[in-house]
Amino acid sequence: MKVLIGCETSGTVRDAFLERGHDAWSCDVLPSDTPTNRHIQDDIRNVMQDDWDLLMVAHPPCTRLCNSGVRWLHKAPPNRTLPEMWAELDEGAELFSSVWNVPHISMVAVENPVMHKHAKERIRNYVPFAQSVQPWEFAKSDDSGDNVKKRTCLWLKNLPKLNRTGSLDRLHETSATSWGQVQIVGSSGQSFTRALLMRWLCSGGLWHDLASRVYGPSEPRTPSHLVGGQAVSGGGV
Repeated sequence: MKVLIGCETSGTVRDAFLERGHDAWSCDVLPSDTPTNRHIQDDIRNVMQDDWDLLMVAHPPCTRLCNSGVRWLHKAPPNRTLPEMWAELDEGAELFSSVWNVPHISMVAVENPVMHKHAKERIRNYVPFAQSVQPWEFAKSDDSGDNVKKRTCLWLKNLPKLNRTGSLDRLHETSATSWGQVQIVGSSGQSFTRALLMRWLCSGGLWHDLASRVYGPSEPRTPSHLVGGQAVSGGGV
């Protein structure tokens, strides 16, 4: 199966599919965090026009879409303006709309936190998320990097819901509290929320569960949308 992982620089989700025999590629406007010939540096909206057979997974930036940040639409943070906040909301909603409504890819998964009403109003053909999950539900031990509380939602098209694969009965509160107080800003300049998701969600079992439930590996094929016929290798960010 030919798989496109959009808005990813770590390669973690891409590699989860590669390990299961799929022809997987990551894509982001930034270079890969580590050298690889499996990363395409470009806008996901350009790359997804290629011949991706069955599946696209995307986790676009959620800074202005998430319910936790709706306050900034009414009172801008220091050194920012309200028009800038609303313009970023429009941009985020347009990106989500594009990956959710891509017409020629039959199976689509899009990840984002709980959205506020202004985001939902701007997304074309918006539908409620298929399910919401917590990273700790996929943790194998109390000291696992997934043993944190960070609710995220999945919009799924022709894909099964994820099954909880962790062995914990509940969140280990000490781990969640200590990590939850750390403010991390991603190298891409995106919000703290995206960096947390990349660290907690994509580092562990949740996306590996999705990869293991999508079957049908195909012969590897190189996407045509590459720079000079080659994928762009990242040299670190």
